Amino acid sequence: MSITCSNLSFAWPDDTALFQDLSFTVGAGRTGLVAPNGAGKSTLLKLIAGECRPTSGSVVVDGRVGYLPQTLPFDAERTVAEVLGVKRVLDALDALAAGDADEKVFADIGDDWDIEERTRAQLDRLGLGDIALERRLGTLSGGEVVSLGLAAELLKRPDVLLLDEPTNNLDLDARRRLYGALDDFTGCLLLVSHDRVLLDRMDRIAELHRGEILFYGGNFTGYENAVEAAQRAAQNHVRNAEQQLKREKRQRQQARERAARRASTAARNVKDAGLPKIVAGQLKRNAQESAGRSDEVHAKRIEEMRSRLDDAERALRDDDAIVLELPDTNVPAGRTLFSGEGLQVCRGERKLFADNGIDLSIRGPERIALTGPNGAGKSTLLRLIHGAVRPDAGTVQRADGRIAYLSQRLDLLDDDRTVAENLAAYAPSLSHTRRMHLLAQFRFRGDRIHLPVSALSGGERLRATLACVLYAEPAPQLLLLDEPTNNLDLVSVGQLESALNAYEGAFVVVSHDERFLAEIGIDRRLRLADGELASR
Repeated sequence: MSITCSNLSFAWPDDTALFQDLSFTVGAGRTGLVAPNGAGKSTLLKLIAGECRPTSGSVVVDGRVGYLPQTLPFDAERTVAEVLGVKRVLDALDALAAGDADEKVFADIGDDWDIEERTRAQLDRLGLGDIALERRLGTLSGGEVVSLGLAAELLKRPDVLLLDEPTNNLDLDARRRLYGALDDFTGCLLLVSHDRVLLDRMDRIAELHRGEILFYGGNFTGYENAVEAAQRAAQNHVRNAEQQLKREKRQRQQARERAARRASTAARNVKDAGLPKIVAGQLKRNAQESAGRSDEVHAKRIEEMRSRLDDAERALRDDDAIVLELPDTNVPAGRTLFSGEGLQVCRGERKLFADNGIDLSIRGPERIALTGPNGAGKSTLLRLIHGAVRPDAGTVQRADGRIAYLSQRLDLLDDDRTVAENLAAYAPSLSHTRRMHLLAQFRFRGDRIHLPVSALSGGERLRATLACVLYAEPAPQLLLLDEPTNNLDLVSVGQLESALNAYEGAFVVVSHDERFLAEIGIDRRLRLADGELASR
């Protein structure tokens, strides 16, 4: 059970290379793959899984592959059994129990006589034990869909398991169950994640850095320590190289000044001595040639020092994080932005909230964290506040002004348009220069600006959506953020924290990332569980 990539290259349809001649091997054990957004982590997993074809090179996988992509195909009408890939076998078992002994029935069952028991055991393990196999996907939360996708892959009994951001949208309990399931996996696991807790459970870290894979033994904390030590050494090398370059430049300047003084003195001496012109000319040429040789020696030393400085600077990492300038909304402290009483949403015959509904008011520049288990209705409540969902009961009042909603599925943008075209559609009054500046702040530069949204990585897609949501006209006074750190690299998470701390409007954020919530100045916590909305 292993993955071997040899001279692997991949380029986008416009011939923009993502990586070239990438070679590495991953064996049994747990490996975490890390890199900045857009470096190609998700694409690499797709190449290994056979979802994409490389431009050149080869991928050899020893064993059966299970692959959980970052964005799961979402067909609201599919049943849980269909997503798990067990419906055909279960139907055959039902047919056999009803007396149908057709050869096709036995062929459909194969060796999976215990499929129902294995399925229920896997669902129980991932906290989905109360979900019926006939239930439709559209009735599940984002976290439940992710857990269901993982259950589907584990039921395949893979030798090689590829996971792309598997903890996205999972609540704390669901994350702990996933950690336990992966701890027990005995094959070759390669996962992409920004979840520090999960990465600290890995046996090794593989970093996709500047077109090659670098392996670090141990977990993510060990990797961070190793990178930090290397960066300290690189910074010292840069400082030393800069000082040496300055010294060489200073010595060249001093040599030039000395040569100029000697030349001036020699010219006066020649004139005073009354030497013939031919002799004086030869002396002048000799002095110039000597000065030129000295200057050439210094120039070579300066070039050598510049080369050393370039090498030292290349060893430094460029943490080119997103820099956000959120609109100044100036929401007065006493203004009510949203008020809802007795709010109720029904899913068929089932009420999502308690019988009397829930009450919620958002006033002034409040910073609200909305937490609770997967499936409790957090995303539905955000859509209700936004107006995308109408309550089946209760009353709603919204203040004038825009409410910006960043959904969990990042489905706001036009996939066929470029990043620049999407921003132009959301902010038509901004000048071309201003839009380019904003996109640069969101780390979209050069050819990345003109890529269609469908070609973006998960983190790039989130940054593009953030740009359009935050700078759409008019500026938002209330932000609704549904798991905003999903797919962001760790540097970008820090910048998002800084941006939200500078934001003067109100926001409601759904997140299971306690470290993120601690950094953004939350002043009110609400927990939605068992149909009740309560302060914590």
